[in-house]
Amino acid sequence: MVINWIDRNIRYLFSLPAVLFVVLMVIFPLGYTAWISLHEWSMSGMTPPQWVGFANYISLLTDSRFWEATWHTLYFSFGAILVETVLGVAIAVLLNRHFALKNVVKTLFLLPMVSTPVAIAMVWMLIYEPTVGLANTLLGKLGLGPQLWLTSSDTVLHSLMLIDIWEWTPMVTLIVLAGMTTLPQEPYESAVVDGANRWQIFWKITFPLLIPTIVVAMLLRMIDALKTFDIIYATTQGGPGTASETLNTYGYTLGFGYFKIGLGSALIMLFLLLVAIISLLFVFVRNKVGVDH
Repeated sequence: MVINWIDRNIRYLFSLPAVLFVVLMVIFPLGYTAWISLHEWSMSGMTPPQWVGFANYISLLTDSRFWEATWHTLYFSFGAILVETVLGVAIAVLLNRHFALKNVVKTLFLLPMVSTPVAIAMVWMLIYEPTVGLANTLLGKLGLGPQLWLTSSDTVLHSLMLIDIWEWTPMVTLIVLAGMTTLPQEPYESAVVDGANRWQIFWKITFPLLIPTIVVAMLLRMIDALKTFDIIYATTQGGPGTASETLNTYGYTLGFGYFKIGLGSALIMLFLLLVAIISLLFVFVRNKVGVDH
């Protein structure tokens, strides 16, 4: 009897562990966060969560600090990804050829991507050190004045973007390189016969064929860049003041700095909505480009 029941439902039994994992690790935390976002609850007190409805959301949407953090998040993410995409495609084109020690160069180039983010942050804090740091030393060699880097509200976001670009450009390069290996060779053979130069071949053949791959790389990096927390918190903690505060760091401050768990949860839900909207836009572009090609 039991054996027959197992045979009839074997497909459900095999998928059950995965379903339970998704429910426990994704759906339940998300649902609990959404529930808490509708309550006022402080970890510093002994009172249970108090229902406030959408008051937390209204408070955030009328908070100038929330909108400033949103702007910082979008500016940091889109700015870094734009540079990473341009550099990643350019480097992939350079690496997509035969030369001595090619595999060694590719391995060394990918090392920043596999390094620990907090360790990277510590190293870059030393590089950006205003008095003896390598960055200002190099500027001095070039006859340029020193910069405050992470300690100035005018330069801190760009300095953080430079760290992200250094760390994650290899990821874009790796994805584009993988895409280049799947490109058909017939258009290239025809272009060579017609006398096209390297730039014409890249602009008229390689780049159009790589657009779907590039969009995928940008989507993956966008999701990751929007969630950047460790490097920002380890280097500036959102400072100076709130000049580099993103939605991630602001949410952390609300929840674990001010102990406003309900307000912090509401911010996380709004942040999730923002990430979902941007991701859907990239997916739409990817599908549109795939159809066109």
